[in-house]
Amino acid sequence: MEMTITRCTENEWKQLQEISRITFDETFRTQNKPENMEAYLTQAFTEEKIKNELSEENSQFFFVYAGDEPAGYLKVNIADAQTEEMGSESLEIERIYILKAFQSQGLGRVLFDKAMDIADEMQASKIWLGVWEKNDKAIAFYKNLGFSEHGSHSFYMGDEEQTDIIMMKPLIS
Repeated sequence: MEMTITRCTENEWKQLQEISRITFDETFRTQNKPENMEAYLTQAFTEEKIKNELSEENSQFFFVYAGDEPAGYLKVNIADAQTEEMGSESLEIERIYILKAFQSQGLGRVLFDKAMDIADEMQASKIWLGVWEKNDKAIAFYKNLGFSEHGSHSFYMGDEEQTDIIMMKPLIS
């Protein structure tokens, strides 16, 4: 299967909105109350929010394609776009999401490698992310890539406060 990565443009907001909603729902619906999932999907992926995120100069989105089909996406942040204050030499992977039909085919690794390329280009000293403490599959994936736990922060799913583990990987220049 041929895999390609393209940077999302502001004109692709609708496609990004659709894949964001589907992948988030597929990943987390079974572990959350339906009303909290609906509330989150309604608030987090509005047209206005997606367009604002795409226009943020310190954030970048990328689609990954399996053949001709969009299979997932990556969002990275630098500088003040990061969701936690980590310094100007840090790169945050805010999202790596793969559609369920395309999981376990190496696409998450392809997107991670893209994030690493960006970190290398900017000469980042570390790469970091937040992952839900109950997302064992993702935690194992990141540990396998050399990340370790460095604290936590809160994430709100509807009316429920959840805990994201902050994972970090130091980069050697």
